[in-house]
Amino acid sequence: MTAPRVVVEVSSSVRRLPISAARVRQLVTTTLSFDNIRDALVSVAFVGTSAMTRMNRDYLGRAGPTDVISFGMGRELPSLPAVGDIYICVAIARRNALALGIPVGEEVARLVVHGTLHVAGHEHPEDASRTTSTMWRKQERILARLR
Repeated sequence: MTAPRVVVEVSSSVRRLPISAARVRQLVTTTLSFDNIRDALVSVAFVGTSAMTRMNRDYLGRAGPTDVISFGMGRELPSLPAVGDIYICVAIARRNALALGIPVGEEVARLVVHGTLHVAGHEHPEDASRTTSTMWRKQERILARLR
């Protein structure tokens, strides 16, 4: 049996991030371990509002920017690596954090975990029940453990 290998690449087109690359790697790795995923290649890119608006329009058919978009490559077998890309818009995360009355770094951490769960194959409803879904509850358990 080979040792687990999780590779997390972090990039940013945003000047100042409210979270370190090391923290992003820890969040991704821990989230994957909750699903017993031992092998993965995940990229996390922090992007500006215009880039996120384009991706949201081009890939999801939605107008305006959003906080996080993730693309999981899908695993046909549990033994295969998880592969995916996560894009986070810090400006929208900052706006959300202000509305929620929480630190921006906490909201960005939530988005990293959320995007990683999507890469791992989890989904949630798009309506108001998303915050009571199985995926959302798992996300909050992971975040509570990492605080």
